[in-house]
Amino acid sequence: METTGGYILVDNDTIEEKVNLSVPDPTDIPEEDLSWSKVSLSEVMNNNVRFEANVYNIEGRHAREILKNCKWNLVTICGENGLAVAYHFPRFKRIWLEKSPYPIYQPSQIMEINPEPSGYISENTKTDIEALRVKKGQILLTCSGTIGNCTIVNNTFHDKIFSHDLIRINCKNEIDIGYLYAFLRTKIGRTLVNTNNYGAVVQHIEPEHLKNIPIPNPSAMLKKRIHEIVLKSFELRDQSNALLEQAENLLVDELQFPSLNEFEPKYFENSINLENFTVKLSSLANRLDASYHIPLIGAIIDHMEKYAEEITYLGDKRITTRIILAGIFNRIYVDEGNGTPFIGVKEILQLSPEPEKFLSTKHHKKRIEKELKIEENMILISDRGTIGNVVLVPKHFEGYAVSQNVIKIKASSEDIAGYLFVFLNSKQGKALIKRHTYGSVVDMIDDKNVSQIEVPLLKNKQAMKEINDLALQANKRRYEAYKLEQEAIKLVNDEVIYNTKI
Repeated sequence: METTGGYILVDNDTIEEKVNLSVPDPTDIPEEDLSWSKVSLSEVMNNNVRFEANVYNIEGRHAREILKNCKWNLVTICGENGLAVAYHFPRFKRIWLEKSPYPIYQPSQIMEINPEPSGYISENTKTDIEALRVKKGQILLTCSGTIGNCTIVNNTFHDKIFSHDLIRINCKNEIDIGYLYAFLRTKIGRTLVNTNNYGAVVQHIEPEHLKNIPIPNPSAMLKKRIHEIVLKSFELRDQSNALLEQAENLLVDELQFPSLNEFEPKYFENSINLENFTVKLSSLANRLDASYHIPLIGAIIDHMEKYAEEITYLGDKRITTRIILAGIFNRIYVDEGNGTPFIGVKEILQLSPEPEKFLSTKHHKKRIEKELKIEENMILISDRGTIGNVVLVPKHFEGYAVSQNVIKIKASSEDIAGYLFVFLNSKQGKALIKRHTYGSVVDMIDDKNVSQIEVPLLKNKQAMKEINDLALQANKRRYEAYKLEQEAIKLVNDEVIYNTKI
């Protein structure tokens, strides 16, 4: 039976008990780029007599068949004889505050290398806030929305408060932490998490679901080897974050930056509980939106003029050669391996994005080369929706195409790229970026706005060089972390999953 997405072969023995029909033998089906699987009549009935191939997820069935043929005994991720135990928390109503001692992060942020809090909740929120904190060594797994994203809690994530809707996995043996993580990062592991025993796609998973997911149980020596590689990868991520923190602290010291709430903006009338201010006609810059002229921005710029040697703009050719805003275009996608990997705003924050879309290189070659392709040490700034996510492109991103929702900045040289990133990624830098936001329904900025962002050049040139070098070192650590993670995933594929029985 041919359906959208492939072929379904309804189990012949089962169906002949009910009706007098015959089903073609799999060998009779054309082999050109087709996926096929066999489905019993009971499965069809249990799925509301649905005959669409995507309902039965052929990849899920094949994943289980592959594991049955591997040389290692199969256990389950969780359960009595499983490698780990898992849990999450019940829903709760959040009481949001502008600031509190309880910053909270969302499940979607676990893939980010160094996430910012999504908000702050009140201590009066009716839930056990302390229980929501994740602990070093746990594996975190997204269980709704995008299912199957995972990470290990390292020093960066340790003790942070994450939303209830995130599965926490505690391995029974330490060496299983890195091994289980690497398995979940393989294509087979992700497929199994996203499908049930029959291969059907699931929209949400519970911790109990992990009791039914098979996983090979290789030798302790092999698991230990994989575990150590994965842990080293996460240590490098911590080192990268520490280097960037050191660089930002040095920047703050040189410019004597106070925290944002310690700046003293000048308001027109301080006696009323309402932000109000005046703007000179010469300072309007053709912008009549109040957010562009908020006094905080003036206070930051005045402070930088006091402590920096010079204030220039990001469009200054001494520090940047190109600021690129790609145009909107009709995209032509192709299969993996046949085009250019295409990533968006969320993926640029990740250590190891997994592109799901691939642009046709043939049809978009000029646009890819001119507007979309990124290079090592370029600076990326998100320009739609969430404005001001800033990324320094690591080496393994080279060759990716990034959507038009991200502005690309090419520094004049590596001697300034790291410094520019550190400043733009600082709280003060992000405030200057967001100042240029416009739009009523969807917030946005463009290349002209970005070119007008103020940038301080330090009096202490040695400190400026040190900040730059720290950022570049941090970026190299991220590349090394990526390579190690890929090495661990390859080991799981080669030595475990596809290491078949003799």
